[in-house]
Amino acid sequence: MTDPAEQFTRTTDRSPQPSGAAAPDARAALLTLLVAPFQARTWKEFIYLIMAGGLGFLAAMYGLLGFGGTLYLSLFVVGIPLLACVILGARVWGKIYRVLGIILLDAELPDPPPFTFQRSPWGWLRAAFTDRTAWRAVAFLMIQTVLGVAVGGGVLLVITLVGIFALSPLLWFYLRPTNIDTQGVPHHSFLQFGDYYVETWPRVLVVGLFGLLGCFVLPWLIRGVCQVHRLTAYWLLTPTVRDQQLVELQESRRAAVNDATATLRRLERDLHDGTQARLVSIAMMLGRAEERTAAGGEAGELIAQARSGTKEALTELRELVRGIHPPALELGLGPALETLAARCAVPVELRVLLPVRPTPAIETIAYFSVAELLTNVVKHAAATHIWVAVLPTGNAALAVSVRDNGQGGALQPAEVRGEAVVAGGLSGLAARARAVDGTLVVDSPVGGPTVVTMYLPIAGPQ
Repeated sequence: MTDPAEQFTRTTDRSPQPSGAAAPDARAALLTLLVAPFQARTWKEFIYLIMAGGLGFLAAMYGLLGFGGTLYLSLFVVGIPLLACVILGARVWGKIYRVLGIILLDAELPDPPPFTFQRSPWGWLRAAFTDRTAWRAVAFLMIQTVLGVAVGGGVLLVITLVGIFALSPLLWFYLRPTNIDTQGVPHHSFLQFGDYYVETWPRVLVVGLFGLLGCFVLPWLIRGVCQVHRLTAYWLLTPTVRDQQLVELQESRRAAVNDATATLRRLERDLHDGTQARLVSIAMMLGRAEERTAAGGEAGELIAQARSGTKEALTELRELVRGIHPPALELGLGPALETLAARCAVPVELRVLLPVRPTPAIETIAYFSVAELLTNVVKHAAATHIWVAVLPTGNAALAVSVRDNGQGGALQPAEVRGEAVVAGGLSGLAARARAVDGTLVVDSPVGGPTVVTMYLPIAGPQ
């Protein structure tokens, strides 16, 4: 049986390729070149260039009038809040470009963090002038003025010329243009290169052939320019690494608060419904025993019942304490997991290799995560054997894996911001791992086996 935390490596096939393999590649490249002008992507990007040109002109006017006018009015104080509005208005421009990029360029452009409104005027102004997302959008508008107007306009001019060249035979035949040279001699030509006039069918067809070839090259020029637009939007209009870390930190804090709240409610419920009720019963039995003794009766049976109830209450209190911090963790994660494996209803094979002991917080997260996963396997997986492994990964982290031979079909991971996380019943484990800069990965095809691996930093979050 393969160990659940075993690292699999990919091997590269370095065998020599047959000599005839270049021919299909050449045919595929030729086919790609021929179909490019007729693909929807080409026309969507062409539409984007047209819209980017118009928006670039409007963005230039926005920057010139907005910043220029408000900077001048700032001399009279009234322009300061107007300048803040102009800066925040760049966020709206960024939203427009993100929508266009998503629709026409098929780009993945997630929204940046929203602006944090402040109630006080001075707080609002400070937030506006220090809004990194708005200033990045301003930088994007400045770059877009050049990309959309100058570069995009140049590309559109080239597209127009190529279209005229491609249609030149029809234009020459139907319009019958006439050019007169410096000597006053008329030429049946619409193009000339110096003293060379395109006025015969062979010359016209050659020009048309160049225009036709240009139609198959233009899509790649359009794609190259649109790629620059796409990268610029990605760099300046999407969340930065710092923004993503802030969002993850907020989510982790929210998950930690919810987890702590749920734990406190569970403890309160257990104390109220279990231990507290038992202690009340003991107090009542001792009161009855006291009354019976004062009356000269026999109270041995009541005292024995109170002693038995006290033992049961102590057992319940130990269980509650174990739910907060298992005493077995004082000896380390390995002995604590051995205790869990011994109590599991399904046979568990345990393997723990920890050259360095993790921090108490990491040990607690690993322990309770394994406990929850074992409970899930017993309840839902219909498994007959479980393998648990805690192994180092070589990068100051450890992999806690739980594998079973059950029916599979657990929730699959979804790629969010570059990390594998899960939703649904395993969301609590995923949030618990993210709280310490860890990740949770689930591999559970229908029919099994199911492997859940949690990667945790040994020293805790940095």
